[in-house]
Amino acid sequence: MSMRISIAAIMAASLSVALPPVATRADTPEAGAVHMVAPALEAYARDTVFGSLWKRPDLSPRDRSIVTLSVLIARNQAIELPFYLGLALDNGVKPAEISEIITHLAFYAGWANAVSAASAAKVVFEQRGIGADQLPPATVSLLPLDQKAEEQRAARVEEQAGTATPGLVQYTTDVLFRDLWLRPGLAPRDRSLVTISALIASGQVAQVPYHLNRAMDNGLTHAQAGEVVTHIAFYAGWPNAFSAVPVVKSVLDARASNSGK
Repeated sequence: MSMRISIAAIMAASLSVALPPVATRADTPEAGAVHMVAPALEAYARDTVFGSLWKRPDLSPRDRSIVTLSVLIARNQAIELPFYLGLALDNGVKPAEISEIITHLAFYAGWANAVSAASAAKVVFEQRGIGADQLPPATVSLLPLDQKAEEQRAARVEEQAGTATPGLVQYTTDVLFRDLWLRPGLAPRDRSLVTISALIASGQVAQVPYHLNRAMDNGLTHAQAGEVVTHIAFYAGWPNAFSAVPVVKSVLDARASNSGK
């Protein structure tokens, strides 16, 4: 095996997908680093992450790419983004959807993380000839608002935080739930998948119940919800995954109990 081979090349070979050009440049500082420094890590990446995890059936490769991008952006792990952005495109995530994922995560993972991700995506988009005509405009026709559900959400947030942080409550309603969440460039299910992935990866489990219920209302299944946590363990660490388990389990148990009534 060449001493210059990168971990990205090993991963792509295991998946039998075309590598994005940025992941195969021999002149990058990280090329060959894992092979030379951590051969066991290289083996785990090849045999476990891409040889097993990415092939598990409860999440499609496209879903796994959405989860992985969300985790990397939420944790500002830009060194891995070029490879995984290319892999996401190969797995069917559209450029417009990547743009919306980055925009969405500005609100759920912080502005600087989104800007860092946009810089990485710019390089990959340029290499692949992706232009502005494939990206969503700033102003779009929004999806219909579920008025009843939104009124219930707004009332809960007002009760919880209205007297303490009225500005936060106002922006949550006006910008997030009556604008950002209604942008059509990312399906509601996928937007929920992005959100719960970022929350778990950031250790923000207190916010998971609402968003996991919303995700499942938007079409995420019980099996897919559990597999999201499994996938995140490899990209955000076992502690973050296990910290989310009690919260995820409580939501899944409650929904199963309610469905049986």
